[in-house]
Amino acid sequence: MSGVETTAEQELLSVSSRIEGGPRRGREPSRLWLGAASLALLLGGWWLLAHSGWVPALFLPAPEAVLGKLFVVAGQGFMDATLWQHLEASLQRIALALAAAVAVGVPLGALLGRSPLAQGLLDPMLEAYRPVPPLAYLPLIVIWFGIGELSKVLLIFLAILAPVVIATRHGVAQVSRNRLRAAQSLGASRSQLLWLVVLPEALPQILTGIRIGLGAGWSTLVAAELVAATRGLGFMVQSAAQFLVTDVVVLGILVIAAVAFALELGLRALQRRLAPWHGQDD
Repeated sequence: MSGVETTAEQELLSVSSRIEGGPRRGREPSRLWLGAASLALLLGGWWLLAHSGWVPALFLPAPEAVLGKLFVVAGQGFMDATLWQHLEASLQRIALALAAAVAVGVPLGALLGRSPLAQGLLDPMLEAYRPVPPLAYLPLIVIWFGIGELSKVLLIFLAILAPVVIATRHGVAQVSRNRLRAAQSLGASRSQLLWLVVLPEALPQILTGIRIGLGAGWSTLVAAELVAATRGLGFMVQSAAQFLVTDVVVLGILVIAAVAFALELGLRALQRRLAPWHGQDD
């Protein structure tokens, strides 16, 4: 029965991948129009509610007020730094944490996917660490490493690591045995099997894990910047909230959402470029 269930699961994943692939491309324009219409509806509702007089401007500033604040914060700054300096600080932290998580998570996931011994030794620790929210580690990290940049980057690293490891392990474990045997019959060494067969076939899963991990890391970043930071989007939002500068709070939230959306689109484009075969019919 387990073989039947595995086959059924593989067929379901294959159908799901094909659904996400070519057949939807013809519907992309309609999806773009729907997305633009929903965004316009949201902005229109925001404008109407802000100008209706039902909600004070202190609680919900108008869109034009937030737009005006964008130019002010971008040019003159807020809390001794411009918007671009806050954004640069946040992007540096997320980039360092992402690079470290990929450098650690991909080899570790590949090891777990290929070695039963590694699975037996490391899987319990991974499963114990994975469900714990990264913010739960924050007090301990501050005690151990202080309140400098290392603590912030380490907290984001912990948020990104688990999805990368799990996705890599799953991708490596699903590598076709027939391809491995074919490469071995041609005289491929262990390193050649890893670099030419295993990692290329697992690459779509690895990139998916990076996408998921980056989303978790970006949300953790905002909380990490609340700990003795002097720059960063999370620090900007928290400082504005303390002084009831609501338009800066809304501006910061919108910038955080826009950057997260841009990062997601960039990773999707990278996945299409590096693994164009993913989601296509065999």
